[in-house]
Amino acid sequence: MQRVLIARALAQDSDILILDEPTNHLDIKYQIQIMELVKKTKKTILAVIHDMNIASSYCDYGMKKGKIEIEGKPEEVFTKENIKKVFEVECEIAKHPKTDRPLIIF
Repeated sequence: MQRVLIARALAQDSDILILDEPTNHLDIKYQIQIMELVKKTKKTILAVIHDMNIASSYCDYGMKKGKIEIEGKPEEVFTKENIKKVFEVECEIAKHPKTDRPLIIF
């Protein structure tokens, strides 16, 4: 159902997509597939994503209470300090062995 809703949104060919947890309840194969598809559209995407490791692979901004708190490359956005600031949790950051993107460990 989630994939159908995203396909419907893409078919409307708008310049901006607003997605609320687009990968929620999907197997990892489909999470990656959806995120890759959305990324390839070259549209402006506003998405709520709570999976930090999916977000660190695809997102350039971090928001808190509706305001952009952090922006930049994933390795600049997804730091221990920024995650503490935005989500109020402690974590460790490693480098993903295949993609070099931040890998967040709670």
